Amino acid sequence: MKEDLQKFAGEKVVDVKGSSITEISQIKGHILREIRTHGKQTFLIFDKANIRIHLLMFGSYSLTENKAQAHTLKLGLEFKDGGMYFYTCNVKPVKPEFISGLDWEADVMSDAWDPEKAEKKLKANPEMMVCDALMDQEIFPGVGNIIKNEALFRVGIHPETLIGHLPPARLKAMINEARIYSFDFKKWRKENVLRKRFEVYQQKKCPNCGEEIIKKETGHGKRTSFFCKNDQKLY
Repeated sequence: MKEDLQKFAGEKVVDVKGSSITEISQIKGHILREIRTHGKQTFLIFDKANIRIHLLMFGSYSLTENKAQAHTLKLGLEFKDGGMYFYTCNVKPVKPEFISGLDWEADVMSDAWDPEKAEKKLKANPEMMVCDALMDQEIFPGVGNIIKNEALFRVGIHPETLIGHLPPARLKAMINEARIYSFDFKKWRKENVLRKRFEVYQQKKCPNCGEEIIKKETGHGKRTSFFCKNDQKLY
């Protein structure tokens, strides 16, 4: 999304529309200085305002206005040569302190990502299941349920394993795989081949041993996990 919107950085907003307009209508006439992302959050930075966009589960964006979805338009920003439109999502103004207070070294796709910091956070929660840990946006901003499932399958770890039970080498492998698969996810999504690449998520048979894939709600968050009992060890 950031890559698609980037062309409007440095441009002046000529019109604002959508159901969130009452809170952020003051940005009309202002220049969009920068677009930043942190995990699943996107920030539109202006001189006197900052807007956070979170697409949640069913949100979407477009570079052209979709009249059929006008009733779900949360924010539309129009510029001289186009616009950006956000539907069925969370839009809210945030203060500069909120953005500066984010842990930018935690974002798995950031150049500033620090795996040692992620490891420290995990070790502070030894009773947490790995399925919950990978979905914790304070530890792995940007990692979602698909990445969780596929990364755990790649490193052979059962989703209900407790952090404190993982051998040090397995813990490091899980941390690194969360980042590696995130970039694979982005690449395959852009190539429109992501679903073809799933090894365990929403699959019936394990690609390694041929056994049935288990589908189960796991962890405190009760999110669906897909895993192979043969190839993913419960430590």
